[in-house]
Amino acid sequence: MKYVYILECIAEPDRHYTGVTDDLKTRLKAHNSGKVSHTAKFKPWRLRTYIGFSDANSAIEFEKYLKSHSGRAFAQKRL
Repeated sequence: MKYVYILECIAEPDRHYTGVTDDLKTRLKAHNSGKVSHTAKFKPWRLRTYIGFSDANSAIEFEKYLKSHSGRAFAQKRL
């Protein structure tokens, strides 16, 4: 199972990060411990939402969509 997730910065609630992983708990710990360079300076993070996919390709495509302009608008409004 692959998970597409959206994190929200606790200090700056308007700041988000979107990613894909096999293990949500471990990945969130990595973000909050500073092991992920893209999120290290904005920690701590909390999980805003996640969606599970049985197909890895679908998860990767959905993550790419959420990182697009229209995908960010969709996530902000619907997720």
